[in-house]
Amino acid sequence: MTSIRRNGGVLTGHRARLIAGLVAVLALVAASTATASAAATKSRLVTGLGSGAGSTVGPDGALYVTVGATGQVVRVDPNTGATSVYASGLPPALVGLGGAFDIEFLDGTAYILVTVVGADVGGHDMNGIYRRDGPHSFTVIADIGAYAAAHPPQTAYFIPTGVQYAMERYQGGFLVTDGHHNRVYRVTLDGHVSQAVAFNDIVPTGLAVRGNTVYMAEAGPNPHLPVNGRIVSFGTMSPSPVVVAAGGPLLVDAEWAGNGLYGLSQGHFTPGQGDGSPADHNTGSLLRATGGGGFSTIASGLDQPTSVEFIGRNAYVVTLGGEVWKVANARP
Repeated sequence: MTSIRRNGGVLTGHRARLIAGLVAVLALVAASTATASAAATKSRLVTGLGSGAGSTVGPDGALYVTVGATGQVVRVDPNTGATSVYASGLPPALVGLGGAFDIEFLDGTAYILVTVVGADVGGHDMNGIYRRDGPHSFTVIADIGAYAAAHPPQTAYFIPTGVQYAMERYQGGFLVTDGHHNRVYRVTLDGHVSQAVAFNDIVPTGLAVRGNTVYMAEAGPNPHLPVNGRIVSFGTMSPSPVVVAAGGPLLVDAEWAGNGLYGLSQGHFTPGQGDGSPADHNTGSLLRATGGGGFSTIASGLDQPTSVEFIGRNAYVVTLGGEVWKVANARP
């Protein structure tokens, strides 16, 4: 994926406060790493979804996974692996990437991020946030693709409506990354879309929010070198991201669990592949940020993972091929 440069937007102000908060965060991460106990073990919990992308933990404690290939959201019992279709009828993926791509719950209502389904890729649907009104009915609350096309990035791109990758609840609305236009949008429930912050060619992917601080995974530009796989943080009063941890090959997600900050690496990327291509098979890993600005490996050998959620001490990793893996004892 290609990206954009340009700072500015909604997130402005006091860098010193952010740095002080980051010092406290690193202390928590170091303490978490030092108290790790039983070794993590991974096992396949679900297979056969067809594809997999984003995920979240619902109000009922279950895992919810977006399946772009079929335009569905699937509910997964984290104990048994039993699945059921929670939503269907969303625009499916058209070009092997996109469709229903991420999901969040806000006040008990599910919102699904749909991407790469517009006319610029041969489709006829809106790229944006869809509210689930029923098992087969939705309302588009925000047309992010229209905003992206009307406000093009300042670096190279070839999909005018962008590739919206992940979303996270934020101050009564959502933050959304665009891995192609290389920026983060702020979206309100009444449909207002604005640019929160933009970057150079760093390919923003997964998001996590802790208090007023945003943590964002960066895959890095093609060919996604490990040194460019980073988690950065920025506050509501600062547009300048600070590197928290680096060295995760093709990072696709960031997640807080207890006092630990985790990253999901899709793995080794073979140079020469096109933008948007996945990492090599079975090279992904679940990582934990260390106090020294790097990562330690919790579980390896994951096959093209796309997102991770924590329930208790266990991590649940969704893969591009439509599997869910349980990593037991992933956190102290």
